Amino acid sequence: MTKTEYLALIEKKRTELIQIVSKNGLDSRITLEFSQELDRLLNQYNSIYYKVQVSRF
Repeated sequence: MTKTEYLALIEKKRTELIQIVSKNGLDSRITLEFSQELDRLLNQYNSIYYKVQVSRF
């Protein structure tokens, strides 16, 4: 997956999470699941692309 594709997927998941929260609240099970999915995507992105930037310095 390219950097652009990761960022688009992260933004899509973030938007979905906001919608889920507005419908179900912060403490619902589905909110937690979407939040964890977003966390996983962010961690994957950071492990791939952030390390590349750090190693350049």
